[in-house]
Amino acid sequence: MFVRTQRLTLRPGWPEDAPALAQAIGHESVVRNLSRAPWPYHMEAAETFLSSFGDPIDPKFLVFEHQGGALRLIGGVGLSEWKDEPNELGYWFTPDSWGRGFATEAARGVLQAARARGIRRVTAGHFIDNPASGKVLRKLGFRPTGQLVAIYSRGRGCEAATARYEIDLSEGDCGGTDQDDRMAA
Repeated sequence: MFVRTQRLTLRPGWPEDAPALAQAIGHESVVRNLSRAPWPYHMEAAETFLSSFGDPIDPKFLVFEHQGGALRLIGGVGLSEWKDEPNELGYWFTPDSWGRGFATEAARGVLQAARARGIRRVTAGHFIDNPASGKVLRKLGFRPTGQLVAIYSRGRGCEAATARYEIDLSEGDCGGTDQDDRMAA
């Protein structure tokens, strides 16, 4: 499955993406905000992650920015299982793409693909020391659950407090328009 937005192409990861993936995610400032990615992030980690793209209809993607006819890998976004939650939204983006509305735009594409597959409830969370991620979730229409849980971050090597969110995809349009994101980001 591919998703195309105004500025992005979301597609499954392929084995040949490993070098670009290792370079894109290979920033401590990125990995510290993820629970499953190791630090440092080596080529083996990229290859292992890319091997997890099994089902072509799963809403799980690498994110590419359109740049003058070329594509540049800037992140990843998708739904996966987390603990007892079957549809947990997760995302990461390169530091040079932060603050440009890409996370909201890409996640909206994933939520629309999920809705088309009949998925109704999606959960998410962010480390409390990463409030920008909470802002993205709220722009998408996620509501705080009021839960604060400790989640182990491989990149940090310790647990970190995490605010939990959820959204019912049958209740709305996944948070506005791409124009709103560019103006707000």
